[in-house]
Amino acid sequence: MSQTHDAAVLSVTDETFEEEVLRSELPVLVDFTASWCAPCRMISPVLAELAREEAGRLRIVELDVDSNPVTQSAYGVLSMPTLMVFRAGEPVRSLVGARPKRRLQQELADVV
Repeated sequence: MSQTHDAAVLSVTDETFEEEVLRSELPVLVDFTASWCAPCRMISPVLAELAREEAGRLRIVELDVDSNPVTQSAYGVLSMPTLMVFRAGEPVRSLVGARPKRRLQQELADVV
């Protein structure tokens, strides 16, 4: 996945999570995802669209839970997709399951 100045959904790993998410100056929405997860595939284009629209205000990254069990376990993520918003290194909102873009925007409005 290419990295284009906060306009795309960046993949993060256990190794890059602290740098890309916890130390980010912007709020970061982390999509805890898995390749076998159908709802994850459904929400992926919604997140890509949101990443373009919110560039400069919100970073959106994805973390494959099968490849990165340390971070998944650290935040107690059991269901995919789990969307977790981090601000100043702390999780401030957690949403489980795919949802339409409009609903997602409403649920994120007070944390972005």
